[in-house]
Amino acid sequence: MQRDVMNYDVLIVGAGPAGLSAAIRLKQLAAAEEREISICILEKGSEVGAHILSGAVIDPIALNELFPDWKALGAPLHTPVSEDHFLFLTEKGGFTIPEKLLPPLMSNHGNYIISLGNLTRWLGEQAEALGVEIYPGFTGYDLLYDESGALKGVVTGDMGVARDGTEKPGFAPGMELHAHYTLIAEGTRGSLTRKLEQQFQLRDKAEPQKYGIGFKELWQLDPSQHKAGLVMHAQGWPLDNDTGGGAFIYHLEDNIAAIGYVVHLNYSNPYLSPFEEFQRFKTHPKIAPMLAGAKRISYGARTINEGGLQSLPTLVFPGGALIGCAAGLVNVPRIKGSHNAMKSGMLAAESVFEALGSERSHDILSSYQEKLRASWIWQDLDAVRNVKPALSRFGSLLGSAYGGFEMWLARAGIRTPWTLKHGKADNECLQTKDQATRIAYPKPDGVLTFDRLSSIFLSNVQHDEDQQVHLTLKDASVPITVNLAKYDAPEQRYCPAGVYEIVEENTDPRLQINAANCIHCKACDIKDPTQNIVWVTPEGGGGPNYVNM
Repeated sequence: MQRDVMNYDVLIVGAGPAGLSAAIRLKQLAAAEEREISICILEKGSEVGAHILSGAVIDPIALNELFPDWKALGAPLHTPVSEDHFLFLTEKGGFTIPEKLLPPLMSNHGNYIISLGNLTRWLGEQAEALGVEIYPGFTGYDLLYDESGALKGVVTGDMGVARDGTEKPGFAPGMELHAHYTLIAEGTRGSLTRKLEQQFQLRDKAEPQKYGIGFKELWQLDPSQHKAGLVMHAQGWPLDNDTGGGAFIYHLEDNIAAIGYVVHLNYSNPYLSPFEEFQRFKTHPKIAPMLAGAKRISYGARTINEGGLQSLPTLVFPGGALIGCAAGLVNVPRIKGSHNAMKSGMLAAESVFEALGSERSHDILSSYQEKLRASWIWQDLDAVRNVKPALSRFGSLLGSAYGGFEMWLARAGIRTPWTLKHGKADNECLQTKDQATRIAYPKPDGVLTFDRLSSIFLSNVQHDEDQQVHLTLKDASVPITVNLAKYDAPEQRYCPAGVYEIVEENTDPRLQINAANCIHCKACDIKDPTQNIVWVTPEGGGGPNYVNM
């Protein structure tokens, strides 16, 4: 197919905190030396920030470096943390762990409760003011290589292709975007990232990446129940000791609270539903009173990288680099990754700037990986590297105690001489249905607890119904012959948006994929037992349109 070609110095796939920080830093460096650098950012969401979902309590360390005057510039950080509570819940009660017993690494004082989507929109405005070209509604669909095998750019997705593969009226082929260097900032479990990992064997020396699925709802609270700046985290009920995860409640301004839940995707029971566990959490006696008279106003879900240092792939390859959550830089016990994502983009920008100044192109940005290892990102992740594998090995109680012990040692400047391994990938952790215990979840009450369809309505998800299904199957028989037969079709339960259904057709079961429901969380691409489900990008502009998330 004949495609239009556009050339840039730097191409960035993904207008999240990492990609935007990289672009901004490049423009700042260029301005300081009076050089011109052309930068293009592709964003698959309908607008910058549309697909951004995070708790979020942000450590402003990277923002301080990128924009020391961010307050004067109007960055949307309005709610400093004022109280920091950590609860352990039992089925009927629980207790608060005194703050002085928690490792200082887990303290949130000095941080801000924010909407990461709004911060991302603000970063987008700063980038455009510096001359960065941002194209929302355009996906990075495929990769382009030069004659030497180096990455030279990407192809954007075609627009106007019908479900059956034919061209609809108004069909527009994707463009080829070429660049000296391409930075991949497409977030957790990106489709281009997976291709690059295979093409350049980037994961050969890394442990399997580990993931969690995070849910978030925004609630308008009764003013009597709201306290701006309050941060609460919780472990325990409704999850059992063998299933990792926990909750967060962050009180923003204007009587708004972000209520969320994370379930680690290495859980073993195929009957477990992370969505239903989140709904149950809100009914706990220590949580439900806060929601009296409140109204749920938004919902979303997204997977999170949890592997840490052990799971970092090689981050550079001929022609580009992985940054942000495409690299996997989340600090699990701190429940933070935005500061590391932004800093990784800034470090990659410095390496790209050096390379362009030497008139290099399409080679390996080795200094980026060196800069990252010498940065506070590495220190941040190294101090907690054993927490996630400890939770997996020892369970939530002993694992948390061990993780806390190591974090206290790190505070004292002591580093344990071992690094625990993760072992299995998350999709390899499921028991068969014959080994598992069924879980009976209560019906939603429409007050505290809700079903999936009413929830995704609040995510403002939109897809053209007549487009090719972006949730692809390597083998169409596997959902019935393997997933249903062995695991009772767990995709019906781990998907937070009701995408997957087993329906009877002439008494024979078949998998129905409701692709228009998809909120781009990537849980299916991660947890499917045989990795038969492959998530590819839908038409640009589709998916959720999160507001204030």
